[in-house]
This record gives sequence, C-alpha cells and structure tokens, in this order.
Amino acid sequence: MSAELPEPARLHAGDLARTGLEGLRGRPLRAVLSALGITIGVAAMVGLAGISTVSRAGLIAEIRALGSDLLTASPGRSLTGQDAELPGTAESMVGRIPGVTDVSAIGLVGEATVRRSDLIDPADTGGIAVQAARDDLLTTLRGTVRSGAFLNAATARYPVVVLGAVAAGRLGIGAAGGHVWIAGRPFVVTGVLNTLPLAPEIDRSALIGWSYAADLGFRGHASTLYTRADQERIDAVYDLLAPTINPRNPAEVEVGSPTRELEAEAATEETFDALFLGLGAVALLAGGVGVANVMVISVLERRREIGLRRALGATRGQIRAQFLTESVTLSTAGGLAGVAAGLAIAAGYALVMGWPMALPVTSAATGAGAAVLIGALAGLYPARRAARLTPTEALATG
Repeated sequence: MSAELPEPARLHAGDLARTGLEGLRGRPLRAVLSALGITIGVAAMVGLAGISTVSRAGLIAEIRALGSDLLTASPGRSLTGQDAELPGTAESMVGRIPGVTDVSAIGLVGEATVRRSDLIDPADTGGIAVQAARDDLLTTLRGTVRSGAFLNAATARYPVVVLGAVAAGRLGIGAAGGHVWIAGRPFVVTGVLNTLPLAPEIDRSALIGWSYAADLGFRGHASTLYTRADQERIDAVYDLLAPTINPRNPAEVEVGSPTRELEAEAATEETFDALFLGLGAVALLAGGVGVANVMVISVLERRREIGLRRALGATRGQIRAQFLTESVTLSTAGGLAGVAAGLAIAAGYALVMGWPMALPVTSAATGAGAAVLIGALAGLYPARRAARLTPTEALATG
C-alpha cells in the first residue's frame, strides 16, 4: 500500500498578509512610486468632487442667507394663449394676506428703451428693460446701492433712473451721475445697484419712478410682484398668492420662490461633477497600469523565491494569493492616501472660502473601493503568471 502524500499546509489570512507585505517591504521605493499613481488618481477624484460639493453647499448657504421668505408673482398665459396681465389691485390685495410683511413691484414700461446717448440706434437695447419701480422695492428685496441713492417719493416724479448692476455695466456707467436716454428723453442716473441674486431681472433693468412712468405710457400694471412673508407662513402665502391676485383665473398668475429655484439649480449642477470623476478615473486607471507593471516586474525578479516556495510545498493557489495580496495591498494603501489627500483639499478649500464643510463621503468611498478593485484587476495577470511557474523552471531561470 503506497503512502499518501501529506496535504499542503493552508496559508492563513495572517500568514498571507505577512507574506504579501514582505514583498513590498523588500522594495519600498518601487512600492511607493507605484502606489503614488493610485494616490494621485483617487486624490483627484475626491478632491475635485469635494471642491464641487463645498461650492454647492456654500452657494446654497449664501442663497438662504438672502432670505427664503421671498415670493414672486408674474403674469402667465390666459386660456386663449395670450399674455395675461396682473390686476392693478394686485399689490393691495396681496398685502391683506395673513403673514405677508412686505409687498413691492416693478412694471414693464411698454416699448421704452434705454441708450447711453441719443446718437445710438433706439433698436439697440442691449437687453436692458425699462421698468417702473415702487419706492420700497429695494427694501423688500433687501438690496443695496453701489453708488448714489434709490428712488424715493420725491425723485420718482422726475426723469431720473436707477440702473441694475448688469445694465450699468452694459451702458458703461460705473457710478451715479451723468445721463442716459429713455424713450427719447434724457434721464439723470441717480443710483447704481449691487447685484440682486434673488431678482436677476432687476440687474438687467433701468428703473424709473412709478408715477413718472405714466408719462411714458405705463398703465400701472405690475410685471413682477415681490412678496415677503413670515417664515412659518410662507407655504400658506405661496398657495394664496395666485387666487388672491386673480380670483377669477388664478391659473393666469405664475408664482415662484427664487430661493427654492436657486437651491434646486445648485443641487442639480452635476455636469462638472461628472467631468471631475472622469478625470480622476483616468488618473486612477493610469495608476492601475503602473501597479500591474510593477507586479509583472516583481514576478520576473522573484522567480527564485517562487521556485523555492513551490519546492517547499506551496501550491499554485497560495502563490497566486500571495501576489494578488501584494497588488491589492499596494493599491489600497495608495487609495487610502488619495482619499486623505482629497478630503484635505476639500476641507482646505472650504476653510479658505469660508463655506460649510461639506465633504464628499460618497466620492471618498467610491475612490477607496475603486482603488481596491483596480488593485485586484492589476494583480490578476502577474499572480497567474507566478502561479504557472514550476519549481524546476523557476529555480533554473532565477
């Protein structure tokens, strides 16, 4: 009866880890340089995604700081498809809604255009609208004047104009003073506003007094109504605005919440996120190729070691597991270093900008997981190549 061959000793997880780490410790510089590619890829992915996340959180925080209690109402379309019109009583009616604290309005002044001088073609509007404005408009919008002063009860009766930030830039006016031409008449520029994020239409407008606008054919109908309400009643006011302004046809009134709209826009801007992730993925892939290259070279240089271990009873599976462990360990270390670097970049950016610390946890987890996966894929071929070597072949060519 022939003697049975002993079963090969099992390579436990601890032994496998120690064996894999020995291969890396034997060539520390090469290991660090190969892991650096993974680190750069993951750091790019996490860092760029972190900057995008922090920027979005900062933008939303700034929007909320402007006040989430502002609502707007503007004319929609009638049932016949024609442009609707807000009733002349809209402001007074809205002011009676419980919870409303401020109401103001602007109204488009017919076909009036604004020009820098009377020598410019009237058809060249520059995208600037001429709007009649209530005296309390800036208070309702919580806006500020960059130069000069806003309209008041006295100046609103005369040919004076206040320019929005964009309108002033297009007209080449940086401060109050001087004249512009509106509807063929010279108007004194008494003020230039700062940007109003919650009312971008004001930025592109030339504002004249509500009472003086009647001389230019303005009929007193608001084109946009601005309403401030108590925060706890904002939803109720939102629901009541349209039926209060136009009880017969509330569908002809479009109600909006600038804060919510801007927040939704900021939350859905994922184009750059996809670009950032793509750039990080390319760098990560390049790092994986580097790891595979290092592992192939490692197999060629350690043929004698492989042959000796095979001669001492190591199975093909154990050799395969050893080199696969080295590859995964190498890429995982690089991935964790990349995650740390990416999070540090995002945190530093948030501190510099003074924005909320919104770290990209999902991107960090994705980056670390991708590093492990790439390490496993990069180590498959070198591990299989090492496992295919026979003891005699490995010792003879080592």
